[in-house]
Amino acid sequence: MGGAAPVEGPDATSRETVGSVLRACRLLEHFGADRPVITLAELTAASGLNKPTVHRLMTSFVEAGWVHRDAAGAYRVRMPVFAVGAAALAEFDLRTEARPALEDLAARFGDTAFLMVPADAGAVCIDRVEGGKPLVVAGIGIGTVLPWHAAAAPVVMAAVDPAIRERALAGELTAFTAATYVDREGFAAHLATVRDAGIAISRDDYLGGVSAVAAPVLGRDGALEATLSLGGRSEDFTGEAGDARAAAVAEAARRLSTTVGARPA
Repeated sequence: MGGAAPVEGPDATSRETVGSVLRACRLLEHFGADRPVITLAELTAASGLNKPTVHRLMTSFVEAGWVHRDAAGAYRVRMPVFAVGAAALAEFDLRTEARPALEDLAARFGDTAFLMVPADAGAVCIDRVEGGKPLVVAGIGIGTVLPWHAAAAPVVMAAVDPAIRERALAGELTAFTAATYVDREGFAAHLATVRDAGIAISRDDYLGGVSAVAAPVLGRDGALEATLSLGGRSEDFTGEAGDARAAAVAEAARRLSTTVGARPA
């Protein structure tokens, strides 16, 4: 006697549907002012998805009227996409936009996630989300101003912004711990390394036993807008665990940069 065929439950179907929507949305992120037209081959290479999947997802956008496919097979976004973007940008708030990224980083790694912006006196923390690890970075709260030469977020700001870098190298390099950069030549070389890497990693240089990783959030024309960072126990920021944190912060900052850079001037 044959048994009943297995039937996928609603949860499995929902997961598959959500996954398809997410993959489709990721495809649209490859379009920009510098890349308004993209071929199927280019989207396939950029997304890492296979060609049939990309074609299927983009065909859905074409049928919905969100994307146009020309006679040569290249894709271009249409006005409905811009209308949605304009509605979002009309109420743009950096903290609101960054909050999901902070919550995701904190939940994923258990550390404390920070959003910081540059100011005349230093890097200012404007939001933070604590993870589940027992160490709470209590020394850095909302409103805290950090010096340019210590901790990951201020250092990456100084690395990518020439004006901040000039102020940082001209200012006093106070020692907060034995790991703080206090030699100008050494600090300048460190900033060059961070600038090339696009990410800063600090180890015990501001608070003992605390390490962090930070990446810049860039706006129009690559101008510095803010940083996303993750701070926690130093032992969690080494080896594969440290690499995973660095990659996640860099990707979150890249995505937020895409949103920030799309704001109207």
